[in-house]
Amino acid sequence: MILVKEFVLFVVLVFISQLVIWFQLNGQFIWPSFTKNELILSLIGAPISWMLIRATKYGYIAFDGILWPQRLIAFATGIILFSFFTWLFMNEGINTKTSICLLLAVVIVLIQVFWKN
Repeated sequence: MILVKEFVLFVVLVFISQLVIWFQLNGQFIWPSFTKNELILSLIGAPISWMLIRATKYGYIAFDGILWPQRLIAFATGIILFSFFTWLFMNEGINTKTSICLLLAVVIVLIQVFWKN
């Protein structure tokens, strides 16, 4: 059984981490200042790592000591956010291939959350 409080904390921390990671890595293509400050941007890695460590802890608790569900959910969340932000900020369309991958990412999340062993 999924523990709701820990699951919500897990999802929120993964979401925020993935959001910050997208800007950290891809901001260089939007804002010239990101290209000029790579070292400073790399220092953002420490708080991101802390958030992901905490997310892993909450996910481990939420899924009763199993690591696979949280890893797959974090992966799928990253794919979904990457697709949305790349479309929004980089004006890269979502083609059929990407749409199918996004659908698969959603299916991965649904399987991990709702499929009981």
